[in-house]
Amino acid sequence: MVTRDQVLGAVGHIYDPEFKKTVTELGFVRDIMVKEGHVALTLVLSADDELLKSQYRQDVVEALKGIGIGDVHIRFRNISEHERTEALKNGQGAPAKAAAQQTAPPSELRSPNVSSLLSPESGVKFIAVASGKGGVGKSTVTVNVAAALARKGKRVGIIDADIYGFSVPDMMGIETRPEMVENKIIPVERFGVKVISMGFFVEDNAPIIWRGPMLGKMLRNFFAEVEWGELDYMLLDLPPGTGDVALDVHQMIPQSKEIIVTTPHATAAFVAARAGAMAVHTKHDILGIVENMSYYENKSGELDYVFGRGGGAKLAEELHTELLAQIPLRAPDNHFAEPDFSPSVYSAEHPTGKLYLDVADKIITKLE
Repeated sequence: MVTRDQVLGAVGHIYDPEFKKTVTELGFVRDIMVKEGHVALTLVLSADDELLKSQYRQDVVEALKGIGIGDVHIRFRNISEHERTEALKNGQGAPAKAAAQQTAPPSELRSPNVSSLLSPESGVKFIAVASGKGGVGKSTVTVNVAAALARKGKRVGIIDADIYGFSVPDMMGIETRPEMVENKIIPVERFGVKVISMGFFVEDNAPIIWRGPMLGKMLRNFFAEVEWGELDYMLLDLPPGTGDVALDVHQMIPQSKEIIVTTPHATAAFVAARAGAMAVHTKHDILGIVENMSYYENKSGELDYVFGRGGGAKLAEELHTELLAQIPLRAPDNHFAEPDFSPSVYSAEHPTGKLYLDVADKIITKLE
């Protein structure tokens, strides 16, 4: 029969966005009752937020399913003023100390590397690159913005958080894998950018078949187990849409900013608005919109608006933010330049590379 400690261990990855701790560390998992195939529990909420409540419900149900519990009843209760005061006064708070005696938090959440990197005092500026749907060039924008920031003299990292659809290593022409030094993963560096991706740990492009809690744990491992060194900027290439990983990022890194990528097509911009709405709902600042595949320039210099016009500007207006750039539909010209080969990163001298340098300047101006 499943024990109370097993229940606490199963939900130990679930993260509270306000106190930056897991719900078990905070003692927010209460009144656990276990019967054969059934668990009932109370979850204390630090905010009366339907989106957070919905995500907690999904995470708990999936986590307990993993230990053989198919019937789960969750009661939600808002945090009391006394509990909030204790949590703020004592760091983790008195309830958290009791929970810590019952079950140890996951090692990746105890790592000083995690707390220091994610702490606002670290000075690292986090930029999540998001889109409403796939196929709009979100990863292309990520790698080129990162390369442009590095060319501006910034220390830059990329976490390829699109764990199902990882593509950053291939886009950057990375053919090596990270090394282990003293039980830490050393990220691969390319174009002056430190990179970590699920693609480094999967053989032969195998599919990833995981549920939400496992995705969140891998994302935290990318912070805990990787030796990032000193960084100025960390870019996170999010999966398209507003799923588990995107919500984990919003909860783990409340200070992160966001760039929304869309195409000029009205439908793409309409869908991208959902990603923007999620950023607004979770109180994340939107740095701006990048409209990708804005036009195609033929050999005569004429512009052909293949995917329509105006989607990026309309989305920027709707989200009360800036249209950072309109990136044309073209390919890099470095396919035969052996030292700098990559399928997706433009050289600094390429017209599109210069557009990304302009984006980097705008980001630096906004954040510094």
